[in-house]
Amino acid sequence: MVVAEGAWIGIIGAAIGSVGALATGRAEVLVLATLQRLGDEAYAVTIKHDIESRAKRPASLASVHAALGRLADKGFVVFRASDPLPIRGDRSRKHSRITPADLRALRHSTTSLVRMIEGLELGVRR
Repeated sequence: MVVAEGAWIGIIGAAIGSVGALATGRAEVLVLATLQRLGDEAYAVTIKHDIESRAKRPASLASVHAALGRLADKGFVVFRASDPLPIRGDRSRKHSRITPADLRALRHSTTSLVRMIEGLELGVRR
């Protein structure tokens, strides 16, 4: 079988995603992992920076906000507003926190991906 170059993205996406309410795509998995790592202090800018530094890929604030919105719609993320810092022009930040369902989705998605790529010779470097 010959697979077009761009089709691999769909195959990887299918491996990362799962079925039903736990369905998550690549962007959501990156955001979920970052939320787990950063804890209660995660907000869009810190999430963006963490994804860029750890995944070694660019991330826009728009894509982070979109992923957070999709995760919130599924009940995986809750938000709280922080108080503004006591400097002129500062505003509150919308902090994100994972829910128990979020942690299950992250665990399920990463387990599915590991199963799919287990034994493949990918030549991946860390």
